[in-house]
Amino acid sequence: MRKLAILMSLMAGPAFATGLEIQIAGEANGTVKIDLFEDVAPDHVAQITALTSEGAYDGVVFHRVIEGFMAQTGDVQFGKQGDTSGRAGTGGSERPDLKAEFSAIPFDRGVVGMARAQNPDSANSQFFIMFAPGHFLNGQYTVVGQVTEGMEVVDAIKRGQGQSGAVPGQPDVMTSVTVVE
Repeated sequence: MRKLAILMSLMAGPAFATGLEIQIAGEANGTVKIDLFEDVAPDHVAQITALTSEGAYDGVVFHRVIEGFMAQTGDVQFGKQGDTSGRAGTGGSERPDLKAEFSAIPFDRGVVGMARAQNPDSANSQFFIMFAPGHFLNGQYTVVGQVTEGMEVVDAIKRGQGQSGAVPGQPDVMTSVTVVE
């Protein structure tokens, strides 16, 4: 009986209490809705929702986009549309970095994960959305959510070039990001 209860709880997956609604403009135009996994990564979700509530993500570009892999955004320090420093993707926020909150949730299509540096406890504000499964990331990066609507918009985000996925010219941008219940 206990095994059945454990299996059923795993199948139910994380609870969806809070989410994001992201308006994207550029080659991709439209709305993406993400359910955030508060019970899986509470500290990361708290940081994302706090930054969203402050408007920190509004006007931030997708600076790293790799075909068949993922689209990365969220550099609130250097990733604002029109920033010419060339440092998009190297910044974070004024908030402290977060301790990793790894889970058993696999990096499948539409999963949202937190970007970080070499140190597993260095995630801050940047996040990425998976175009396709990337199970080599499992247990290495924190899963924070799942796209529930607008995956076709994610699929249309302007791709970057080379192995780094740096987006040339005018990258697509999150024009507004809001927290939804």
